[in-house]
Parts: sequence; C-alpha cells; structure tokens
Amino acid sequence: MKLIVITSPDFLPDEAQVIAALFRAGLDLLHLRKPGADISRVRQLVREIPWEYRQRIVIHDFFSLQEEFALGGIHLNSRHAEAPERYRGMLSRACHSLEEVKATADRFDYVLMSPVYDSISKQGYRSGYSQETLRQAQVEGIINGKVVALGGISETNLPEIKSLGFGGAALLGDIWNRYRTPEDTEEVLSHFRKLRERAG
Repeated sequence: MKLIVITSPDFLPDEAQVIAALFRAGLDLLHLRKPGADISRVRQLVREIPWEYRQRIVIHDFFSLQEEFALGGIHLNSRHAEAPERYRGMLSRACHSLEEVKATADRFDYVLMSPVYDSISKQGYRSGYSQETLRQAQVEGIINGKVVALGGISETNLPEIKSLGFGGAALLGDIWNRYRTPEDTEEVLSHFRKLRERAG
C-alpha cells in the first residue's frame, strides 16, 4: 500500500532534510502543500530537496514549479480545479464524498478521499463515513487501488485502511505533530518506519 506524506502547512526548521530522510525510509510520494505561502518560499524548499526525490513530489497550488523542477505531479482541489493546458504528468484530486470518488477517480492517477477518520491536524474535522458505509463502498468497487485514504490516519487504523481496499494512505498530523525541531527527526523516522511496515 502506498504511503503519502502531506507537508505541514507551516515551514519547519530543516524541513527539506526531514523530507529527504522520509524518502530514504520508504516514503512513496510527498504532497507539497503550503497554503498561504508565496511561491518564492515554496521554490526555496523544493531547491533544498535532493533532485533524486523530486519526481516523487506532487505540488499543490504553484503548478509552474512542477515544470521548473520536473516534479512528479500536481494536485487539484477547490482552489485549482483544472490542470494547466497541455499538462501530461501525474494528476491527483481531492474528494470529500463517495459520490465524488465514484464520479472522478477514473480520470486521475489517484484521488485523496477525506476525512476517513476524525482529523488529527484539523480540530473538529470529523469523519464523513461510517464503518458500514466504507465496507459497502469497498464491495461496490468505489474504494479501490486508485483511492487514497486521508484524515486521521495513524498506526492504529492503518491495517483497517489496508483491509478496506484503499490503494494508499496519506499522513499529515500523525507525522508532523511529532516534529518541532531537528532533534525530533529520529522520532519521526522511527514512527514512519513502523507505518511503512504496517502498510506493507
């Protein structure tokens, strides 16, 4: 099962080094999402990430950086609902309901479906799906290898995500809530390795 990490919305100390270490530890894809940031700060962060990992970065918002740095792909959301004209790379999209997943998943390399569980990073952002609903969606083939679970993903519920047939899991709060300073890097990596093991 694919593991994706979404960056913290804030810039963190030595962030590029931690990202590179996560890739070395088996991270499949990084979603680079910095809402509210300006393009120059995001560009600087990309510059600091070793070039060999850039093909595994999917960018939110500043789509021109995808071409500038030969990044892996772009992610569409409510702020940017369309890919740039003539864009041919990897494409993902945010989905907030099973209806949305059903209607759009076939047109994308994968979709992020949220919130599967109560969010760790966003207070009060509650799960939109019951256990029964998710199982039924699996039976109907709505949840499949192109659907990545997002929202409240942790070591505890990762086996369930796998058993529900999701193609991957996207992590945010479970990773970055452990990181405040570069001294926390080893704790973050140790935790990520456990997640990688559980995801298979």
